[in-house]
Amino acid sequence: MEQTSIDLLARIADALERLAPPKPPELDLAVADAYVWNPALGQLAPVRKISRVEIGLLKGVDRQKTILVENTLRFARGLPANNAMLWGARGMGKSSLVKATHAVANQERPGSLVLIEIHREDIRTLPDLLNLLRVQARRCLILCDDLSFEKEDADYKALKSVLDGGIEGRPDNVLFYATSNRRHLMPRDMIENERGSAINPNEATEEKVSLSDRFGLWLGFHNCDQPTFLAMVDGYAAAIGLPITSEDLHAEAVEWSVTRGSRSGRVAWQFMQEIAGRLGVATV
Repeated sequence: MEQTSIDLLARIADALERLAPPKPPELDLAVADAYVWNPALGQLAPVRKISRVEIGLLKGVDRQKTILVENTLRFARGLPANNAMLWGARGMGKSSLVKATHAVANQERPGSLVLIEIHREDIRTLPDLLNLLRVQARRCLILCDDLSFEKEDADYKALKSVLDGGIEGRPDNVLFYATSNRRHLMPRDMIENERGSAINPNEATEEKVSLSDRFGLWLGFHNCDQPTFLAMVDGYAAAIGLPITSEDLHAEAVEWSVTRGSRSGRVAWQFMQEIAGRLGVATV
């Protein structure tokens, strides 16, 4: 009878083990230099080839480039560095600069820096990601592109906790970079509306607005003028090797920017795609 009970318990244990979800594989950051965070699985998906441009092709952002490269290189060398927020005009190379800077750091110190992308909607799981990275040997640069918060959005509290450090503190091997079109990560009309309807206007939005103040580096990106736009076009054209005169290139680039109603690095690259395709030249 006793043996029968033991056998039954053993069968039950085996059945429960089969029903249990599989354990996630051990994290190995040596597989790739970039990953995308998947919070549903609690895993990092490796990125075999990062979509980025060479840092020399980023025009009109020389000051921002210098500051961010220096900060990132210090971090890659194991020295103190600041979390950074890159804010401002669309298409002016904010996320491109982060990815290009990551490449610069790994060129100087091969394999020193891992780039990890976390999507805006997953920012509440950032503490889980940090716990996963805390025990890793490689240094990790987390990028959240197009970060912003709306009125009823409480996800900013997770980020605020990370930037403040909390009890555990931000892991020494982790740095956080964010890009945003909003200087304070929230809509201007929301700031004004809350200030206007609050008993104490100064306290109404202090908690959310102060979030941006917790980034050690604040780099602004602004709309470019025509000479800068043409410099972007010239840089791309030279790198691709377009068989076209500078005069014709500039004339078409100006016309393209007028039809688009804007000038930016993104518009310059879209123009390159158009003219390179027309001339039968590959851009990659």
